[in-house]
Amino acid sequence: MKIWQKNDLTYNTDTLMVERFTVGNDKVWDMRLAEYDVQGSLAHAAMLQTIGIINAEECEALTNGLNNILQEIRDGKFIIEEHAEDVHSQVEKLLTERIGEAGKKLHTGRSRNDQVLVDIKLYLKYELTQIAKQTFQLFELLQTLSETYKNDLLPGYTHFQLAMPSSFGLWFGAYAESLVDDMEMVIAAYHIADKNPLGSGAGFGSAFPLNRTQTTKQLSFAEMNYNSVYAQMTRGKTEKATLNAIASISATLSRFSYDICLYMNQQFAYITFPESLTTGSSIMPHKKNPDVFELIRAKCNRLQAAPNEMTMLCNNLPSGYHRDTQLTKDILFPCIDTMKDCLEILLYALPQIQIRKYILSDKQFDDLFSVEEINKLVVQGVPFRDAYKQVGNAINSGNFNPEHNVRHTHEGSAGNLCTTEIKAMMLKVYSNIPNIM
Repeated sequence: MKIWQKNDLTYNTDTLMVERFTVGNDKVWDMRLAEYDVQGSLAHAAMLQTIGIINAEECEALTNGLNNILQEIRDGKFIIEEHAEDVHSQVEKLLTERIGEAGKKLHTGRSRNDQVLVDIKLYLKYELTQIAKQTFQLFELLQTLSETYKNDLLPGYTHFQLAMPSSFGLWFGAYAESLVDDMEMVIAAYHIADKNPLGSGAGFGSAFPLNRTQTTKQLSFAEMNYNSVYAQMTRGKTEKATLNAIASISATLSRFSYDICLYMNQQFAYITFPESLTTGSSIMPHKKNPDVFELIRAKCNRLQAAPNEMTMLCNNLPSGYHRDTQLTKDILFPCIDTMKDCLEILLYALPQIQIRKYILSDKQFDDLFSVEEINKLVVQGVPFRDAYKQVGNAINSGNFNPEHNVRHTHEGSAGNLCTTEIKAMMLKVYSNIPNIM
């Protein structure tokens, strides 16, 4: 029986077809929420005792039964049976079978609407913490690489044209600082998820004197969603905030991966990776393809489209609960997996990067030093515009021979890393997730 049934349900072709369509992928996705569903039920049961809905004996039975189910989930023994609609139905069914009448009392004062909100918010808090940890690890790796290669020069480009000398230190450091801003988005999403919806019921509260402060504290939420109607409106909104954070990180990783693919090209040949991190061609034996980074780029570009997909799913919904939001799981969960996979492979691959030294000693890069030659003339008293014309004419006539082109290090690029300041910025942001440091 379904938990919403009043009478026995006769299964026929229509019933099975409707059930298959309406349940969709919920049983698969809900396995991720099972542990959090039990945690929410434990908090709800404890609260029901304090307001006199259940007695101490019933609360103990519920608590023991729920903890047994929780252990089964952690041991990989929990399943959502064929005729259960979702994880909530399965947990309630098991409880009632195992402890009797007390299991039927657990749903007092709540709805599956606020149950799933609790599950998803607890799940997102955990997953955002994991993404934050991986992002911080990548930040630290980029900072280390920035310091390690700060004196190794790299051509800087604007409009895909040679611009000014840069360094591998600046390049790595730029993406490290980009992750600081991305972390701001992760923290924002975490704070949005960190509000307790339990007690909002189907969206209109409860006639019972529910102690929402108690469940908020027991479930380690920082705050609660006070308005019961708005609590329901956070379904989709919370997921979108998470996807916006994922999209922000993805934009950084996609651009970084593009650079890697470009710099691995033989006509650039600024960097390379071991053969174990590249692939070959079936007919061209010279190929070392950057498939890992091309796939990071592609996956992260897809992730940047996810917030828009979530918007299109929820954008035309009025207040209250609507079954449309069930499909948020189909968008959200794969995106979380993809984001973590991309961060994981970058953390594995990036320490194996090999850079080419003395790139700028090649005369093809002489023009990179034009601004420095202008600055040198300015220091000698030549007006900037006159110095600009003088150096420009030398370049056009083929007589530009800057002394910097034979140097292997460059004071300007080596001195602008600000790794200490950037690290302080990241730590300030990162520490906003409770208990993460």
